[in-house]
Amino acid sequence: MLKNRRLRDVVELGGAAVLAAIVAYIGLKVIGAVGWPAFNTSNVTRALTTLGQGVTVVLAAVAVVAYRYGRSPLVTSLLSSVSSALLVTVTLGMPLGASKLYLGGLSVDQQFRTEYLTRLTDSPSLADMTYHGLPPYYPASWFWFGGRFASLTGLPGWEAYKPWAILSLAVAAALGTALWNRMVGVGVGTAVGLATTAVTIVYASPEPYSATLILVGVPMMVVAASAIRGRGRLADGPSPIGGTSWLAVVAVGLFLGVSATVYTLYTALFAGTVVLIAIGCLIQAFLAGRNRAADFSSDTRAVHLAVIARLGAVTVVAGLVALLTWAPYLVKRLSTTAPASGNAEHYLPDDGAIVGLPMFQVSLIGVLTMIGLVWVLLRARQRTIAAAFGYTLIGVLGLTGLSLALTAVGTTLLSFRLQPVTAVVLAAGGVFGVVELSRLAVKRFGDVRTVIGVLAAVVAIAFTQAIPSHLSGEITTAYTDTDGYGKRADQHPAGAESYYPEIHRLIREQTGRPANQNVVLTADFGFLSIYPYWGFQGLTSHYANPLAEFDKRAAAIEAWSTATTPSDLMTKMSATPWRKPDVFLFRYSPDGYTLRLAKDVFPNDPNVSRYTVTFSPAVFADPAFTVTEVGPFVLVVRKA
Repeated sequence: MLKNRRLRDVVELGGAAVLAAIVAYIGLKVIGAVGWPAFNTSNVTRALTTLGQGVTVVLAAVAVVAYRYGRSPLVTSLLSSVSSALLVTVTLGMPLGASKLYLGGLSVDQQFRTEYLTRLTDSPSLADMTYHGLPPYYPASWFWFGGRFASLTGLPGWEAYKPWAILSLAVAAALGTALWNRMVGVGVGTAVGLATTAVTIVYASPEPYSATLILVGVPMMVVAASAIRGRGRLADGPSPIGGTSWLAVVAVGLFLGVSATVYTLYTALFAGTVVLIAIGCLIQAFLAGRNRAADFSSDTRAVHLAVIARLGAVTVVAGLVALLTWAPYLVKRLSTTAPASGNAEHYLPDDGAIVGLPMFQVSLIGVLTMIGLVWVLLRARQRTIAAAFGYTLIGVLGLTGLSLALTAVGTTLLSFRLQPVTAVVLAAGGVFGVVELSRLAVKRFGDVRTVIGVLAAVVAIAFTQAIPSHLSGEITTAYTDTDGYGKRADQHPAGAESYYPEIHRLIREQTGRPANQNVVLTADFGFLSIYPYWGFQGLTSHYANPLAEFDKRAAAIEAWSTATTPSDLMTKMSATPWRKPDVFLFRYSPDGYTLRLAKDVFPNDPNVSRYTVTFSPAVFADPAFTVTEVGPFVLVVRKA
């Protein structure tokens, strides 16, 4: 029986992931085969998105009704999981159907994310997104698998970003729903899965890799609560070592390890939540032991050791998995003499200065999350799910409070990034609260399940159809940015980025080397997002590798710009310890060749200040350089 249950777990979770990938891939192919009008100039894709979301809700309802009528739990669970995957595909794929770019286009944060995917598409070897010779500091696994997806489908990295983002989100949504189905049954699990998927899309989909962790991480915290406690009921407290479910322990360790290779902040939250769960179990065991007349010390000690052993096993498994991507950076960090730097935490927007409280929004999310908060508070001592939610929310509050306190010493923990987790946890709790209220309604008014189901479906459609409005800014940017083929998806005239293909061709002709063998100094970082050139300098210090010496490189560039002759420039460049640029990509101005660079000005908001350095054309008037004007750009290639 145990083997059969484990086999069913594998089939259910694995089947959900595979089916979700198939559904998402086919769905995107079908959407991409039609010449849709742009989202920002027509409501056609908006209308079809709403239709698709309605079909998704109907599909989920079919899964629930079939489950209630005794149909196969496995089949109905898979159907339920597919409905969540379809919701992701329709809600993101249809509005972006006429664009090759994902939410946010190639602007701001999506610029460096696309650059990372381009880098790992060019080669499966772990490497920094920008700097030659450095291992990655930014967690690599989502981008690495995205690179393999791009290679498999024959797409350039920048173009693969959108389908990979949607496909990975669809798979994560299906896995999350399958986990809920395993824990609470298809009837409730489907509702929780759809709700958490929809809320995640609203709050986190512009950052797809973090969104995948939320979708899987929230139900995994419930698994963690059971794994650390051991077999038995919540009210009975943690069990001795013999009551350990080692499969659950290993699963939690694997999840935390994978999380560490995807997103550092969420890993800190999830790992901290697991520690809080362990502390709670230790306290519960101590208090339970005091109430027993005999063998207080020995029984309590045995339970404490069991909890610590489980936590230790989770830590070991997680650490081993995390090292798959973190080991190269740690080795380099320990062996280099260059001082580590970096300003990744130097960002404090409005949302980072407050505690995220979605339950006070005047919206459907506000109502659902308020119900969720009440449910968690009422059921935290009775249900493992509510207890796990409570520990997760305490973890969020703890990191948020610490982040707020750290502003006094000149840094943060980017606590605003935790708000999607809060919203998803409380939304899931809200569904459980609504389920309990509906059961009370049935007891009070008789069999009104059909009424409740119809109302739930209407609310689901009302919420999901509003998602494109929440994401309208990011969707519009995907249509107004110029893509890697030099075109805008809304058919308006393209920007200066339309010259990138010509610049890329000229570099190849003039250097005789492929892109990945050239270092480019440029302030047009979209160029590095599209082609796998190495950059001499990164977008901002906040995304730069701590081993790259961002500030020293900026100072070197400024020093180079003061050169007055070719020999002066050569001398200044030779004095730098890093590999020198093979290519310069400037913007033309009447004063010379310009680069617009960035410096950290935290605690100001915005946290980045832009400044311009100008090179004299005279310093490149030498046979050592080839100078070509391309539109508003000046391309300078240094001859070997």
